[in-house]
Amino acid sequence: MFKRTSIDMIHGPLLPKILVFALPLMISNLLQLLFNAADIIVIGRFAGPNSQLSLAAVGSTSSITALFVYILVGLSVGVNVVVARCYGTGLRKDEIEKTVHTSMFVALTGGIAFTLAGLAASRALLNLVSTPEEVFDLALLYIRIYFTGIPFTLIYNYGSALLRARGDTERPLLYLFLSGLLNVVLNVTFVILFHMDVAGVALATVISQGVSAALILRFLLRSEDELHLDPAKLRPDRRVFLELMRLGLPAGLQSSLFSIANIVIQSAINSYGSTVMAGVSAAFSIEGFLYVSMNAFHQAAQTFTSQNLGAADYKRVRRVLRLCFLCTVVTGAFTSGLAVLFAPKLIAIYNTDPGVIAEGVRRLRIVGSLYVIYGIADVLTGTLRGYAVSVAPMLINLFCTCVCRIVWINLTASRGIEWVHASFPVSWFLLMAVLAIYMVHIYRKQPAS
Repeated sequence: MFKRTSIDMIHGPLLPKILVFALPLMISNLLQLLFNAADIIVIGRFAGPNSQLSLAAVGSTSSITALFVYILVGLSVGVNVVVARCYGTGLRKDEIEKTVHTSMFVALTGGIAFTLAGLAASRALLNLVSTPEEVFDLALLYIRIYFTGIPFTLIYNYGSALLRARGDTERPLLYLFLSGLLNVVLNVTFVILFHMDVAGVALATVISQGVSAALILRFLLRSEDELHLDPAKLRPDRRVFLELMRLGLPAGLQSSLFSIANIVIQSAINSYGSTVMAGVSAAFSIEGFLYVSMNAFHQAAQTFTSQNLGAADYKRVRRVLRLCFLCTVVTGAFTSGLAVLFAPKLIAIYNTDPGVIAEGVRRLRIVGSLYVIYGIADVLTGTLRGYAVSVAPMLINLFCTCVCRIVWINLTASRGIEWVHASFPVSWFLLMAVLAIYMVHIYRKQPAS
């Protein structure tokens, strides 16, 4: 049943298999993050005398683009869980084929719909986050070009979810490596040679995303097993679609609600001016690397839990959680320590202005140093999703993260930018505690072995 590029998650030693699954995924996530990082670095260092304004413009759009992308990307959670459960219970080719065609149909049609909605609402959204007048036009140009690439992002993420469900994290890594290299080359070409500024980095990102989507589609079209994509069958199956929605929509809503909370935070950050905006943009990019290095174990917890629940091996499910915790703590402590230790040099990669560096370092020392807390909470969320429990994690995240941050910002933002940054670790502590309590509740309801 399992091919060379698959992992047998329900038999044998767990830790080596979790690492074999997570490490390529971690590198894939880091490469995907390099799309945005390359934009910010090239803009911050090579956009000429207006580089600080250009950097602030790109950074001010991050929470808005996430709001539009995450709700559909969240549906890939449903794709991953449904297909992984099929492999755990024994290969059901017809069920997986229906999931392949339904998920790719949703990726294509949903991506087009969200692109149109984003283009129509882009100006209003920038006004919503109080984008300063001096960077507004640049931000509007960047976000409109970026929105055209949403279908590519969704196709790649849905295709990757299908491959991850059977343990194949190597192909997505290869595809992102190739498209990531292209992104860097295009960034340099468009900005340094053609002086296209924010339009150049946005266009480079869209083209690169298109290449990664084309590669994943090429594999699915040529595949001769249960993951084969037949264009003639590209339509939704009602029962599979409803199951994907039941599992994935809460995850997408959770992520989009994060983005709504972050829009409130971005608005507070924007009120401190372009220097703070630029510094926070650079720090936020570095924090993304901290997050995705640990998020690989969230994905591992979700997929391994789903397959082993399909095999009714509850003792092994508990071991998956313990091992993913261990890997997350070690990875998070190491990467956060490096980020704080080398904070000035890391921020200087993005922009050499002393004011920008100071603001970025301040953000990293408050937020980056405690990122491991969110990594632990993320593993708990992934485990619950592996149990096909989606609504409860969404509600817990909604209250502990979104509501907590919005209330915190309204009460403390006027006291200084440090209080704005502190909203992140405060919400993470609360989130981790409540998720741990709920996880204990789930454990008590299942057999011991």
